[in-house]
Amino acid sequence: MVTRLSEDHIKLAIQKDGRLTEDTRNLLRTVGLHFESYKQRLFSICRNFPMDILYVRDDDIAEYVAEGVVDLGIVGRNLVVESDKPVTEIMPLNYGHCSLKVAVPAESGITNIEQLSGCKVATSYPVTTSRFFQERNVDVNVITISGSVEITPALGVASAIVDLVSTGSSLRLNDLVAIDNVLDSQSVIIANRDSLVNDHKAAIIERLLTRCRGVIAASEYKYVMMNVPASALEYISTIMPGLKSPTVLPTADPSWMAVHTAIREDMFWDVIEELKTLGAQGILVSSIEKMFV
Repeated sequence: MVTRLSEDHIKLAIQKDGRLTEDTRNLLRTVGLHFESYKQRLFSICRNFPMDILYVRDDDIAEYVAEGVVDLGIVGRNLVVESDKPVTEIMPLNYGHCSLKVAVPAESGITNIEQLSGCKVATSYPVTTSRFFQERNVDVNVITISGSVEITPALGVASAIVDLVSTGSSLRLNDLVAIDNVLDSQSVIIANRDSLVNDHKAAIIERLLTRCRGVIAASEYKYVMMNVPASALEYISTIMPGLKSPTVLPTADPSWMAVHTAIREDMFWDVIEELKTLGAQGILVSSIEKMFV
């Protein structure tokens, strides 16, 4: 018996094999979806949610979404912009962070994009690159390269490149330096515009987004429990308000209070250091699996 995609389900396209694949599968499992995934499999049917998952090339995801082959896609924003397809970005997913940057040889003496006027720029993102330079009135000759873009300046093919940068190590290995930022990217959920106005599909999509919001919000916070001097409680509450305000509980010693709260990951260490100077003790920190606000 051949398993078939259900007409009552929404369809989600994800990268079959690449840098976003593992994180995307982990996200889908963390939001409670049960499905089988093997490298040879072309699609999976969720056993506990009305959604089918298609495994495709990441370059094709935006087109599949735009054409209505699938209702949703998870893909890097860089590919969505490059595709220039009529899709709607509905949620950033906070993984797969990278940037599309203009880079030049370190010894070129070039420090800004205006100096590239009349030069050749090699890239795997010709649409995004052309738009970037056109919007800044810098006339360059964009050369499309499908392979290793970083080597083109050394070969004399181009004076500069526009390429994805994550840690910057690839640029350094090829004696290149970034001089401008074209686009900041991360993984995003994109949607077919007709699917968003279809009542049945829109309801399922919103259920999925609610689950994703809970997981993403949890990843941005740490749950903190501590004992604080009662005399410092008011000030401590101002530097770590939590989602609304911290939970404060009495202890056996009236001069101390127990405080429970959630602290944003991006300000966590600064807050913890200040709490220590204010006399907080017994600070316990734990991850949050899911959080709905």
